Amino acid sequence: MTPYPTAVGSNTTATIARYGLTESSLRLLGKLFKSGRIRPAAPRRTMDAKPKGPRWWHGATLYQIYVRSWRDTNSDGYGDLPGVIAGLDYLQWLGVDAIWLSPTMPSPDEDWGYDVSDYLGVHPDLGTLADMDKLIAEARQRGIKIVLDLVPNHTSSAHAWFTDARSGRESAHRGYYVWADPVKREGEAGGGPPNNWRDAIGEPAWTMDDASGQYYLHNYLPSQPDLNWWDPRVHEEFRDIIRFWFDRGVAGYRIDVAHGLYKDALLRDNPPLIGGGRLDGGFGLRPVYSSHRPDTHGVYRDWRKIADGYSPQRLLLGETWMGDLGVLASYYGQNDELDLAFNLPFVFAEFNSGALAGVVDETLAKLPAGASPVWTASNHDISRFPTRWGGGDERKARLALLVLATLPGTTTFYYGDEIAMTDVAVPRELRRDRMSPGVGTEGRDAERTPMQWDASPSAGFTAEGVTPWLPLGDNAHRNVAAQRDDPRSTLCLVRDLLSGTDETFFQTVSARGSYTAAELLWGHKFTNIFLPPTADGIVRIDLRLIDGTEPAILPEIAPKS
Repeated sequence: MTPYPTAVGSNTTATIARYGLTESSLRLLGKLFKSGRIRPAAPRRTMDAKPKGPRWWHGATLYQIYVRSWRDTNSDGYGDLPGVIAGLDYLQWLGVDAIWLSPTMPSPDEDWGYDVSDYLGVHPDLGTLADMDKLIAEARQRGIKIVLDLVPNHTSSAHAWFTDARSGRESAHRGYYVWADPVKREGEAGGGPPNNWRDAIGEPAWTMDDASGQYYLHNYLPSQPDLNWWDPRVHEEFRDIIRFWFDRGVAGYRIDVAHGLYKDALLRDNPPLIGGGRLDGGFGLRPVYSSHRPDTHGVYRDWRKIADGYSPQRLLLGETWMGDLGVLASYYGQNDELDLAFNLPFVFAEFNSGALAGVVDETLAKLPAGASPVWTASNHDISRFPTRWGGGDERKARLALLVLATLPGTTTFYYGDEIAMTDVAVPRELRRDRMSPGVGTEGRDAERTPMQWDASPSAGFTAEGVTPWLPLGDNAHRNVAAQRDDPRSTLCLVRDLLSGTDETFFQTVSARGSYTAAELLWGHKFTNIFLPPTADGIVRIDLRLIDGTEPAILPEIAPKS
């Protein structure tokens, strides 16, 4: 093996000084991937040459926007679709390839859009169908795609389907939902729920419908009844729904509760949770029968045929809440189910080299050949990583961003990650999330607070004097305006990582096509070494760090430049 330089070059000092990446923190980065079996995944693409071929998401950067917290253009305290349009130039400057929007469909907002009452419309608080069409068109002009949040596991109890379903046992839509008669158990005076399933807040997952004398299932709130995927009509409804939005130019879906569609036909009790962590179950039960049923895979094979029939092909990105990476990989099928499946074991790993390296190594080993992993560290349900991993230390947040941006595959950032936004301690009287305490410091509201655009009293989110729907964080300390003007900022670090415009990250490959073995050092011992370009013209970088006497080899990637 070719020895790697350990001397400190001129770029080392510049990089450390500019971005505040300390030598001790960078040792962690190198250790992350000290592994015996790392195989290359989809290489990262260049930003000035959009990905060619059908799988546009391979190597792409997705950016999740929680619409209510992005930008308020009508001074009602809630972000909206025109606010997303207003932020497109910023996102183009940042270098993102696609925007994943939190739910935009009409909803009573018992779970802030994840209780859909109409799958073919736009929530009036967020805008209109015309606003959505304009957003898709304006984003396309900037080379940005729009991905919608789709909720197929359950609807709102206000959806017309459920309103009809609960009108009587013989109603047309009764079979769209999961109903069960009371079951009398030994020692009980009367009948009770049919099994031991618990919902997301730990209560029984069954609510009695007094009019019909049957229970209906809800794995989340009682106002979110679960759909019955054993009914073929539900399949046909969702085929029409996904085609409706694909035909309008939507580039794909993030699929909520992607693992949960089918339930056990016999409604058997879930077994006790023995061992395992938060991804393996909750409230003392392992959800063997209330989710993760093998029949769910057939839904995604069906949808994949529809998505692949469009040009460019549409994305199916699943929220796959599970701790077993082998099970997660199964949702890719034989590259005929989900295109991407969120890696929650990575999100919940400890921020140390052994934990993260283990997840990355196992993920790359278990995915089917040609599949792309997708990495993220924060979202609307999970404490922000600058808080969860970094304890508010911006240097640790920068290190995490560096890891995310250089892992092979697809990266998803949550709004505000690029400025190292932290969780906000929302006072109890101002909380809006009925699922609290959730997963985070103060429930899910903590990671859903308004985007910090500037240091003004309104943070640039809404008009002066308007009370935002959730309280603001420390926008005077961290905001877009200040960081955009500071080349040493976290925001500029992220932009450089995504665009490859900074020579301290990626040096120019010579015109004659030979590689440059420049000493591009991250700290005293970290090096980037260019490899020869492949036949398709992609120049890859082999990231290595001298850890003691042996180099720690990271997965092969390509610079975004």
